[in-house]
Amino acid sequence: MPKADSGEIYRIIADRQGIFVQPALFEAFGLTILEAMISGLPTFGTRFGGPLEIIQDGVNGFYINPTHLEEMAETIVRFLEACDRDPNQWQQISKAGIERVYSTYTWKIHCTRLLSLAKIYGFWNFSSQENREDMMRYMEALFYLLYKPRAQALLAEHMQR
Repeated sequence: MPKADSGEIYRIIADRQGIFVQPALFEAFGLTILEAMISGLPTFGTRFGGPLEIIQDGVNGFYINPTHLEEMAETIVRFLEACDRDPNQWQQISKAGIERVYSTYTWKIHCTRLLSLAKIYGFWNFSSQENREDMMRYMEALFYLLYKPRAQALLAEHMQR
């Protein structure tokens, strides 16, 4: 199937209130997850890799463990049964998935973050041409104040799953 047709296929499945299941053992980023979510498909993505940052389990999609087939099937069936009980369930997850992509994963957001980082680096590169000690102190501060606590929180969250 040509890649150009995949968007239309997502829309056809969404128009029929289908779901998207991505049972990869590992997904580095999760482009197919984003494509499915922006198309309005309730999305089931592997809990190993990038989908962990994209999907908020039970809010705008669902985590699955492709190494435990029965557990994976139970997660999907539980959602489908919830949709049978409440016709709005499919719409809620669909809408939340679309909102998640628009609020976090657009090109504008990505480019803005990238430009901000480039400005920070450019400032330090301009202001400190010979002595990089001040830049290293700034980077260490960012590491210990922002990145390290975030990495520890992600690890703790991952260990609870």
